[in-house]
Amino acid sequence: MTASILILNARVVNEGAISTGDVMIRNGRIDVVAPDLSAREADIRIDAAGKALLPGLIDDQVHFREPGLTHKGDIATESQAAVAGGITSFMEMPNTLPTTTDAAALEDKLARAARTACANYAFYFGATNTNLEAVKAVDPQRTCGIKVFMGASTGDMLVDDPAVLEGIFAHAPVLVATHCEDTPTIMRNESVFRERFGEDVPFRHHPEIRSREACMKSSSLAVALARRRGTRLHVLHLTTADELALFDAGPAAAKQITAEVCVHHLFFARPDYDTRGADIKCNPAVKETSDREALVRAVIEGRIDVIATDHAPHTRQEKNQSYFKAPSGLPLVQHALPALLERYHDGSFSLPLIVEKTSHTVARLFGVRERGFIREGYWADLVLVDLDRPTAVSDQRIWSKCGWSPFEGLMLRSTVDTTIVNGRIAYRHGRVVPDCRGQALTFDR
Repeated sequence: MTASILILNARVVNEGAISTGDVMIRNGRIDVVAPDLSAREADIRIDAAGKALLPGLIDDQVHFREPGLTHKGDIATESQAAVAGGITSFMEMPNTLPTTTDAAALEDKLARAARTACANYAFYFGATNTNLEAVKAVDPQRTCGIKVFMGASTGDMLVDDPAVLEGIFAHAPVLVATHCEDTPTIMRNESVFRERFGEDVPFRHHPEIRSREACMKSSSLAVALARRRGTRLHVLHLTTADELALFDAGPAAAKQITAEVCVHHLFFARPDYDTRGADIKCNPAVKETSDREALVRAVIEGRIDVIATDHAPHTRQEKNQSYFKAPSGLPLVQHALPALLERYHDGSFSLPLIVEKTSHTVARLFGVRERGFIREGYWADLVLVDLDRPTAVSDQRIWSKCGWSPFEGLMLRSTVDTTIVNGRIAYRHGRVVPDCRGQALTFDR
């Protein structure tokens, strides 16, 4: 039987409010939320005085690299990093080896995660130019969504056939999530910069190569297709002020088309390339300071609905190469929440807003059953945060297999104290519990 846990004196952040109270956890679920439960018996008691208790984050975009790319990371190592960062559920992308573009590959991933994932899990089904029938046949209970690389991908996952795109948007049985960058635009930009610099393009030019024009052209196409076909569309990792006009402000519940931003695009901007170089090379690119601040405003006004990570580890050796050889992507799950909380400390985001964008809305948009809220009867997926204890990233153990963080050298003003997954402590005081295990996410669809 799962040990009971009593959390006392926490600042409970949930459903738009902050209140001081206690939370009793029994049999993996939240049993009681009340002002004073100190007289209750429990196997484990946690005094959370001065700390904030949030629903565990549900990260709707990660790349954990298993199968086929496990020298970079795997489900075990990256989910350990996730719980160290307060992420209790993840949705993993299909561009592994093999790609998750048929039912067998999807079931293989689910089986792998059941054996090794420290956090709860779900997997996207990937679309290609040739698997439309498989997309139509997807079981809505076995996947979180259909992932479409609209214009920019490696391998066979680029979907650029107009007829196939129409078919996906018309017939997808679940939410369609898109990566929007226009490949012909990017290739033209690459040619220009190769002529100018050869292989040694300075990394500060990455946002000109993976340009705002490339983003806007592809995002506009996705939104137009979704409006024409009535598709439930979720556009991933917005990076430009330009794209924001494509999306409506206001509560996500009423929207057919929603948008996501990632933590690193809220944190870094073009000047950071001069010191961090390949470490912040990602697709779509980190862009101008003005874009970053426009994204922050869009989160506040509800034009952006979800904040995620796009965690995508590469080895240090892979990253330490010239521009065209260094792969795009960075490890984020361990420090995403402390980095995001910098926007709380600087007065931009409230704690309820952060919870809304990282937990509540994600659960609603994807129909995640009984998670994403601090509610009696729900699974106990929780993170306890010390807002007054800084995290020196350079001094921390890096749980991701790649062994580095884009935040190295920084002092973040908050620390993840404890993470609870399905009513069990998965991470506490700098240590991941070795036998922590997540569950497959289930959906109300």
